[in-house]
Amino acid sequence: MLNYVAHRLLWAVPVLLGVLIAVFIGLHVVPGNVAQSIAGAHATAAQIKLLTRQLGLDKPLWVQFWAYLVQILQGNLGVSLQYHNQVTQDIGQAFPITLQLTIAAFIVAGVVGVLAGVLAAAFRNTWLDSVIMVLVLVGISMPIFWTGIMLILALGVDIPLFPFSSVITAGTVLPHITGMPVVDAILSGNWGAAADALRHLVLPAITLATYPVAFITRMTRGAMVEVLSQDYLRTARAKGVREATVVWKHALRNASLPIVTVLGLQVGALLSGAVLTETIFAIPGIGRLMIQAILFRDYPLVQGVVILAASLFVLINLIVDLVYARLDPRIRYS
Repeated sequence: MLNYVAHRLLWAVPVLLGVLIAVFIGLHVVPGNVAQSIAGAHATAAQIKLLTRQLGLDKPLWVQFWAYLVQILQGNLGVSLQYHNQVTQDIGQAFPITLQLTIAAFIVAGVVGVLAGVLAAAFRNTWLDSVIMVLVLVGISMPIFWTGIMLILALGVDIPLFPFSSVITAGTVLPHITGMPVVDAILSGNWGAAADALRHLVLPAITLATYPVAFITRMTRGAMVEVLSQDYLRTARAKGVREATVVWKHALRNASLPIVTVLGLQVGALLSGAVLTETIFAIPGIGRLMIQAILFRDYPLVQGVVILAASLFVLINLIVDLVYARLDPRIRYS
């Protein structure tokens, strides 16, 4: 197992390098002048030329990339052209916010999706199955931005149950422990702030989880329907085993491999969907930071966020593979 993990981590190096090359080239071939963006609309040609030389943007592309690669290998992601901070500092402030949102949406998607999928399979070809599958179709069809806007109008404006901007009420002071407001409020014993942060999290989490819930439900139902028709489960029923035990203990365990695959893939979908969700709800997370960096052509910041995202995808895929072996003893990695 350790050899397998080491092998996968070794293969992650060329993957990350390829992603970095693609993003680096893509950012530099897009029309526009980052020096112009930094200097402002009223900057003179001489000022823009000087700034271009100071940033090293007048050098050949391969020279710029090599310098950046050497910088990364030294553990330095560079300085943001927009905020003039270390890229690691900007990412360190924004990523915990996105992580909190992703975890909340993943919990909603996993619990609701698996539960709905199991119920649809257990009561297949009934009215309950039909209702769940119609809701699945609706969930898959709705774009994130539309869902978010509808939830804001319904539960934030017309019936003001939940706040729909930022991650906590302005003026609330929390110690910076993890960077996640809900967790920091709980760890500091500030239960009022924790409740407030959770209320801010409800609408964004539901918005982000809508599509994954529908997809997980559909895949879970398919896996469960196939397993429930197996002979060994018919034998269990014939021996008098309760239907709930057959479904939740035996069938769900044997249908878990495709479900785990879907859950792992949805983590990546949640991270990418956070870009729109954070923009709609004005959440200062990594997605919103990425959009601002792209619009400003902040090369170091964009590349730093991409490295983080690619590393997370590689790590998630590795974790899913290891969970396979835990769920199915027949699977062995070498």
